[in-house]
Amino acid sequence: MSRMKQTLRFLPVTFIAASAVAFLAGCGGEKASASTAANSDGAVAAQEQPTLTPDRFINVTANDQMKFNRNEIKAKAGQVLSVTLTNEGTMPKFSMGHNFVVLQQDTDQEQFLEAAMTQAGNDYLPKEFQSSIIAATKLLGGGESDTIVFQLPEKPGKYPFLCSFPGRYQVGMSGVIVVE
Repeated sequence: MSRMKQTLRFLPVTFIAASAVAFLAGCGGEKASASTAANSDGAVAAQEQPTLTPDRFINVTANDQMKFNRNEIKAKAGQVLSVTLTNEGTMPKFSMGHNFVVLQQDTDQEQFLEAAMTQAGNDYLPKEFQSSIIAATKLLGGGESDTIVFQLPEKPGKYPFLCSFPGRYQVGMSGVIVVE
């Protein structure tokens, strides 16, 4: 076989290999920039967070009637909880979104919620209260769910949880985690 025929024979393989390398390099670059963006906002990138092993698994539901299925969770100081929020409703996120936000016990909930009202693009989580948020799910529309894994503080007391979508707290979408 002539040298020209050999070259032409391997050209498609070379093209496919080069395309695959370029595609994978592009995917890697996009992922890196997303992590960098998260870091520039002050959040810790997912790969830098320590892996926590849950001590307990808790399911919380929300619905179109703007209610959680529970208003109290009892736990031990320092315990690691895995909380899965499921929005059992059918309405879309923009009109009937729900999240599950756990706050430090000394947080002024009214001020938190007032600041949250203007933070639709941030799942109604005000950046100026970032240090007051122990954990939060993303904002969920009907049929969606999200799981958060977090460690409770060592200090016993009542730690509030709520839905920060405007108007939800006022109709009773709140509760407490009682840490003993």
